[in-house]
Order: sequence, then structure tokens, then C-alpha cells
Amino acid sequence: MSAPTKAAALVSRGDVIGYEGQWRRVRALRMDTGSMGELSVVVAWEEGGFDRFPAEDDLLLRTPCLFA
Repeated sequence: MSAPTKAAALVSRGDVIGYEGQWRRVRALRMDTGSMGELSVVVAWEEGGFDRFPAEDDLLLRTPCLFA
């Protein structure tokens, strides 16, 4: 049996993602397709704004801190 070359993550509301040098909390997310038919994940942040990630991107996740 061989080891996988990539790890997949399920992202849901309330998860914390490392992005652009800081940790951000997911408010909402949805799948979308681009103009060329590529699949992407659109994430809305609790801190405001949203970002689009190609579906094959790796996302760095951590457990939310309850005592921040």
C-alpha cells in the first residue's frame, strides 16, 4: 500500500484557515465553477470579505481556540 501524496480536508462553518499570513474563521462556503469550467471553493470570512480557492489547492486548517 502506498502513502497518499496529498491530504484532503473537509472545510465547514467555524473552521479556522491559515491564509495570507493570518488565521481566519470561515463564515460560509460554497462550490462554484469559473469561466473555463474549473471547480473552486468560495469562502466567506467572519472577519469580512471572501476568497476563491481552486478545488485542488491545499488548505491549512487548525482547531478553533475556545479561549481567544
